[in-house]
Amino acid sequence: VELVESGGGLVQAGGSLKLTCTGTEYSFGTYSMGWFRQVPGKEREGLSCINYTGKSTVYADSVKGRFTISRDSTKNTLYLQMNSLKPEDTAMYYCAAGPGSTLFPLRALGYNYWGQGTQVTVSS
Repeated sequence: VELVESGGGLVQAGGSLKLTCTGTEYSFGTYSMGWFRQVPGKEREGLSCINYTGKSTVYADSVKGRFTISRDSTKNTLYLQMNSLKPEDTAMYYCAAGPGSTLFPLRALGYNYWGQGTQVTVSS
């Protein structure tokens, strides 16, 4: 499945951004979906996961209470609403698709397909 992220950009600390990930496959609704981020020289960090039904979500402690994951499978689209952004949120953000209920919601090995990423930069 091909995934394309959008919505990244430059924002001031305390601001908000909404990332979008669009999938091309008709079976998008059967996949669990996740958001990850990565800065150069560091491992890819799992941020959030939503299962194929959209009824179960998982968040990393670093973003819990600030980020919200959601999906609209009728539109083959995944979202990440990011509020109260901090300079340390600066990274390349990726969406990923995996089995309907992945065993590793916040680990890269739990996913089979990845987008190309969208850059988020938070200025202080």
